[in-house]
Amino acid sequence: MAAPTATVDLSAALIAAPVPIGHWLAILPVAHCITLGAVLLMLRAYPRLQAWLAIPGLAALALIDAALLAKVAADGPLTMVMGRWLPPFGIAFTVDLFGALMAFTAALAALAGGIYALADIGESGRRYGFFPLLMLLMAGVTGAFLTGDIFNLYVWFEVLLISSFGLIILGSEREQIDGALKYAVLNLIATTLFLVGVGILYAAFGTLNMADIAAKAGDLRGTAPLMTLASLFLLAFGMKAAAFPVNFWLPAAYHTPRIVVSALFAGLLTKVGIYALIRVMVMLLPMERQELSLVIALAAAATIVVGALGALAENDIRRLFGYVVISGIGNMLAGVALGGLGGISGAVFYALHSMVLMTALYLAAGEIARRGGGFSLSALGGLYRQSGGFTALSLALFLAACGLPPFSGFWPKVILVKASLDLGVWWLAASILLGGFLTTIAFGRLFLLAYWRPAPIALSSSGARWRTGLPLAALTALVVGFGILPEQLLRLSQSAAAGLADPQAYLHSVFPEGRAP
Repeated sequence: MAAPTATVDLSAALIAAPVPIGHWLAILPVAHCITLGAVLLMLRAYPRLQAWLAIPGLAALALIDAALLAKVAADGPLTMVMGRWLPPFGIAFTVDLFGALMAFTAALAALAGGIYALADIGESGRRYGFFPLLMLLMAGVTGAFLTGDIFNLYVWFEVLLISSFGLIILGSEREQIDGALKYAVLNLIATTLFLVGVGILYAAFGTLNMADIAAKAGDLRGTAPLMTLASLFLLAFGMKAAAFPVNFWLPAAYHTPRIVVSALFAGLLTKVGIYALIRVMVMLLPMERQELSLVIALAAAATIVVGALGALAENDIRRLFGYVVISGIGNMLAGVALGGLGGISGAVFYALHSMVLMTALYLAAGEIARRGGGFSLSALGGLYRQSGGFTALSLALFLAACGLPPFSGFWPKVILVKASLDLGVWWLAASILLGGFLTTIAFGRLFLLAYWRPAPIALSSSGARWRTGLPLAALTALVVGFGILPEQLLRLSQSAAAGLADPQAYLHSVFPEGRAP
């Protein structure tokens, strides 16, 4: 299909007003990550210095993202264009409340992971580039959340994938290479489908700017192959998010790297896929999302139940948590299928909750292995007698993962169940409740075997270390805090959902004088 043509004075595209200082915040998180990653790479011969530069760098990233979130929450979406080429010709970073929330939460999870890595990653792992790869991973994750150009969304996917390939094989063990192969093949297939979709989209719209696509979609609905595009994006992002039936790569890969790498992957990478799916299907192709809502809902229900059943069957704690990640993805997909303010706000809330929770769960798995001597449930026991404080933290995380009050996982499930019942989709509400019930049984089994029963062997009496205890306690505090006081996060999630459903403020940020021809 030939691309639409328009007569445009390209010289005018270079005439841009001075960029307000605040708008530089849109690009600053990505620039910070890339710059610090390059500096850390040059310090490869000084692994200890790398670590002590990376942690303040991650803290600075969290502060930058917090400032960006505060500005967007106060003033609405903001746009930063590259090279003074105005949209839709130039590359734009456009940050709305949804993207800012995701970027800030990702920075908090990465900071916790970086501190934990001080104990989990030895000198060899640092020499092989853990901290530079972590910063470049965050550049890809943050760039995906903040970009306003769909081709650059693909580019940032590539950045985070290349970084994740390096992290997953850190240590070069046979099991890691096997997991990396499965991870790489499925993600490269998904990336190829995404790139094909981008090509078709450009042929149909003649633009890659998301705001321009959202504005033009209604006019081209009768001529452009939008259902084909929506189906391609749904499959590509569904694979990246590990949705059923293309979820089998995750439990086969996420248990193989170092535990802090697994924590970062579980907390961040699948959420980038969910973010892209929500951004494209809700903001850019809302009518096509509505037509595919039954397909998405069926995939969501299957993902929830399959993930919960997989968690019930596992003996390895890391693989068990991998299936919990999958089940959570199903809940977010349910929100996409439902649409509306309730469904999308539930999906956004659940994504933010899951980023913190899954990072914390994998860090807790590392502590379980350190205290109990391994990840196998059949060989664990006695953790309650060894440490009541660690048991309390673990129990809070387990209950949050089950969606039980008063923890953060309870509220998005309530929102999603209510939205399902309001639309008469009782079977989707039932699958969400069934998934929570089965997950409760799986975590109850884990708690009874690993914590409550007597230890089969004498356990190590080594005390807690601040490098592992501090990030775990901080993430658990967030899980508990947003469960007890959910009003602020509920309000932000609803505002983010409203901005996606009605993107006029997003479009005005990109085209303040009206849409370009």
